[in-house]
Amino acid sequence: MSDFQLSDFQLTGQVAVVVGGTGVLGGAMARGLATAAARVAVVGRNQERGDAVVGAIRAAEGEAIFVSCDATDRDALSAARDRIVTDLGEPTVLINAAGGNDPRVTVSEDLSFEQIDLASWSQSFDLNLAAGVLLPCQVFGPGLCEVVGSIVNIASISAHTPLSKVVAYSAAKAGVLSLTQFLAREWAPQVRVNSITPGFFPGEQNRRLLFQEDGTPTERGRQILEHTPMGRFGEPDELVGACVFLASKASAFVTGTDLRVDGGFLSTTI
Repeated sequence: MSDFQLSDFQLTGQVAVVVGGTGVLGGAMARGLATAAARVAVVGRNQERGDAVVGAIRAAEGEAIFVSCDATDRDALSAARDRIVTDLGEPTVLINAAGGNDPRVTVSEDLSFEQIDLASWSQSFDLNLAAGVLLPCQVFGPGLCEVVGSIVNIASISAHTPLSKVVAYSAAKAGVLSLTQFLAREWAPQVRVNSITPGFFPGEQNRRLLFQEDGTPTERGRQILEHTPMGRFGEPDELVGACVFLASKASAFVTGTDLRVDGGFLSTTI
């Protein structure tokens, strides 16, 4: 018989922090971690969305709090950590789900690559790389090293092969992959650091890119579907299994790796 047990996927006694937990994907992962019995801190800027995620967790008899915080502000993150330690205990899992594309750094008919200004470029990196990985890891990392923890960063398909137009987002997310591997080496064996690459999951930021007003795919949406072997977009809850796996004892020998949940998108060429 194998020593493996299904209980290895459980997060009983763990305290999971989800930075960006007010977003569609971050919220789904927060709820999934709570289902696996973790005590969850939902960290984000939007009180209404945070309260909704926490309410859903508590309605399912889970334990969760919302902590209002701008993840681009190191002092705010430090204050958030202090509250989490007081209310839930020492964090053992960190999910970095903050990020998003910005139309000010998206190439279009009205904006060429040469016209992108440095301030907007820097703000995109602040959101996707600094708030997305660097600052939360700097604030929560030392504590995770003390308790033997797990960090899961959220990368992007565009970090592997840059998609057209989203130039700053692609470059910043490529940095997420690199920083994930760097920290996996630096903090081993105390902390495992991995990433998840989601495929196309419709949310508030990309819905207009993927769908027309009548609900049918746009031209870009159609191209994405044709390039995805599964033939559909992802559902937020389909990220939960990967997230729980990487957060749990079930992945005890997994670090520095990127787990793709993309319906096969990155496996497809011509």
